[in-house]
Amino acid sequence: MIVVFILYLVVLIGIVVWSARRSKTNIDFVIGGKKISGYSLALSERATGESAWLLLGLTGHAYAEGMAAIWVAFGCVAGILFLWTFLAQPLQRITEKTGALTVPGLFSGTFKGTTKSFSLLSSLVIIFFFVLYIAAQFSGAGKIFNDTFNIDPFWGMVIGSALVTLYTMLGGFITVVATDAFQAILMVVTCVVLPIIALGIAATYDISIAETILASSYTIPLNIETVKQATGGLLILNGLSWAFGYTGQPQLISRMMAMRSEKETRQSRWVAVLWTLLAYGGAFMIGIIGYKLVQAGALGDAAASVATDSEKIMPAMVMTLLNPILAGILLSGAVSAMMSTASSQLMVVSSSMTEDVYLQVTRKKIREKRLLFLNKILTLAVGLIGFLLAITMQDTVYGLVSYAWSGIGASFGPAIVLLVFWKNFSRAGAFASLITGTVSAVVWKTWLAEPTGISERLASYLLAFGMAVLFSLIFPEKRNAA
Repeated sequence: MIVVFILYLVVLIGIVVWSARRSKTNIDFVIGGKKISGYSLALSERATGESAWLLLGLTGHAYAEGMAAIWVAFGCVAGILFLWTFLAQPLQRITEKTGALTVPGLFSGTFKGTTKSFSLLSSLVIIFFFVLYIAAQFSGAGKIFNDTFNIDPFWGMVIGSALVTLYTMLGGFITVVATDAFQAILMVVTCVVLPIIALGIAATYDISIAETILASSYTIPLNIETVKQATGGLLILNGLSWAFGYTGQPQLISRMMAMRSEKETRQSRWVAVLWTLLAYGGAFMIGIIGYKLVQAGALGDAAASVATDSEKIMPAMVMTLLNPILAGILLSGAVSAMMSTASSQLMVVSSSMTEDVYLQVTRKKIREKRLLFLNKILTLAVGLIGFLLAITMQDTVYGLVSYAWSGIGASFGPAIVLLVFWKNFSRAGAFASLITGTVSAVVWKTWLAEPTGISERLASYLLAFGMAVLFSLIFPEKRNAA
């Protein structure tokens, strides 16, 4: 298994070295310089969008809550389909029109005169939430290395964070997309192969997964006795609300922005949709089948680690049920999930700090090589901060991702949707979306989520959307007489 994992790292390093040679300018480093195919961008977007969240967070969530967790999976799939069906092509067109390199640039390019103020505000939002998101990925790396190679979680986080930070720093966006495409294939293989094998093993224990699914409750979680949470219609709404976040994630939207043409965007859509259906269906079933296998005693001693942390169900199943070679391949998929997202988020944060903060504040013309060097140094710094947070925070991968997802989605999501679909959307509405989404996500998560039973994902997005519409109506955009 170790040999297989080392081979995976060798292939990854080969891809990094090959792709880094194509990253020659700052535009290449930040958004690929239109050098990347649509299919690669689609695979990259999917790998980036799911992360350790899919193979650790969702599998653990399904293990802990049973079929009641299916609404989270439905919400995510709905959000992905909406993003690729309705937003991808318009975002590619707006990028061509504005020449934007980052998501904040879409707005400052549309609303002239807002470049400095909008860039600074949006960058603060991105940095705050994405550093938490990166920490979640590094935390996931610690769990995977601990369960597979018995490496202390701390050193697992060191290995994972060092690999991601270094290869992102070397080649930027082009390298991130190239490695993502490779990692997306490994991730979907893991999500397809593992549940198929687990179903066969469950049958040897006379476990009927079909009967389990039919007999399960879809509105009451398995752990309702120990965890205070919503049930019934509120549980469904909270789960489906994951869809909202997809409309505002800069690390995903940047893939649409990097597309070379609308035709390529349409063609790539089907790659993303197929990947999503296979990966989400498989990941959810890993959690459901894993729960029954633990009950039947099929995972042996590995069940002890799952009892204290449900997010270890996938590594426990791989280690127990598979031969070492296949286990090494599938666990490489789990490590890939973490790497693909963390690298993309490092890119978003570092490029936002250079393009949307440094260049706007200093207003200086800076040489291409110096700007490229600055981007790389900031990538290294953000990776270090994410690692420090990962070793000090105790929240689960699911919890950290949920919080960061809510804040970013509620801040940028309403603004992106209204920018694309509503001609009366104004700069005041864009500012209202950013401010309301950020503040409401923090406030709701801290004080209101538990008493109300309503997730911060749902509440903060609706509040931000409402304020964006209201402020656009109160402070409409001034149109030229022409």
